[in-house]
Amino acid sequence: MFVGTALWFAGFLVLLVSGVEGTWLWTMLAGGGLGLIGIPIMFWQRAASRRGSRGAQHGL
Repeated sequence: MFVGTALWFAGFLVLLVSGVEGTWLWTMLAGGGLGLIGIPIMFWQRAASRRGSRGAQHGL
């Protein structure tokens, strides 16, 4: 979860430093941003699963 998000941001930095412009640069940034949004959601779902909430996803 953290590794994937870090890899998206690392890819963004590599492309930024190498001077690449366009779709791939912004795709890497968007991937990292979505990872940052997803991390708290995963923690929230895990907590709900542990406390036995009916709407929680199990097996996370």
